[in-house]
Amino acid sequence: MKKLILIFLASLCMSTQASAAGGGVAWDKFPMAKMTDVAALQNGAKLFVNYCLNCHSAAFMRYNRLRDLNLTEEQIKQNLMFTTEKVGETMKIAMDPKQAKDWFGGTPPDLTVIARSRADIGKGSGADYLYTYLRTYYRDDTKVTGWDNLAFPNVGMPHVLWELQGQRAAKYVEEKDPHGGTETHHRFVGFEQITPGTMTTQQYDDTVADLVAYMQWMGEPAQHHRVRLGVWVLIFLAIFTVIAWRLNAAYWKDVK
Repeated sequence: MKKLILIFLASLCMSTQASAAGGGVAWDKFPMAKMTDVAALQNGAKLFVNYCLNCHSAAFMRYNRLRDLNLTEEQIKQNLMFTTEKVGETMKIAMDPKQAKDWFGGTPPDLTVIARSRADIGKGSGADYLYTYLRTYYRDDTKVTGWDNLAFPNVGMPHVLWELQGQRAAKYVEEKDPHGGTETHHRFVGFEQITPGTMTTQQYDDTVADLVAYMQWMGEPAQHHRVRLGVWVLIFLAIFTVIAWRLNAAYWKDVK
């Protein structure tokens, strides 16, 4: 039994190390303050339906759930609904999955829980991954789409936000094997701006953070309510514990 436990722990350690040392760059930290910023979440919803919902669906998310972001049904219908007229419908797309596979080489995944599914023990949360991924695209003419990504090497999706960020090239330096071998490898050292975008670097980072915040929220729209409810439950338990303690003391005070 002890041997089985040791084997399990060793396997877990190796898998964690392998995950941490996997391809791509280290993930940047997503600014979690965006999760409590309603204006940022509203902007993220607008970005999502304009840039993501053309190819990707969110089949487990209903438009009327956006009311939790302080949006009225009229605002949702006028500004965020393009594929249906019923506010109770889910965020599906008109694209045929077979055609999408022919065009892109694979069916674009549903994004409802993408932020929750991309978490990595060795690198960070799914929000960290998405925040890094959407900010590390660069031009690569050897790829079919003309784009590649540091966080997702050989990515099949083109850079849909390139007009906002502009076009960049990745810069690498060639280094010798640090262990004395004859082989060399290329180390990423930064980006070089080829053409400017409509936003500054800081504005683009803030925009991506809004979009990622919405995708994080979309994976569990009730998360804020759950946290608030949890706080009240803990307060109730604390008060009840004090009451129960005093009742217990009063009950047993005359018992010898």
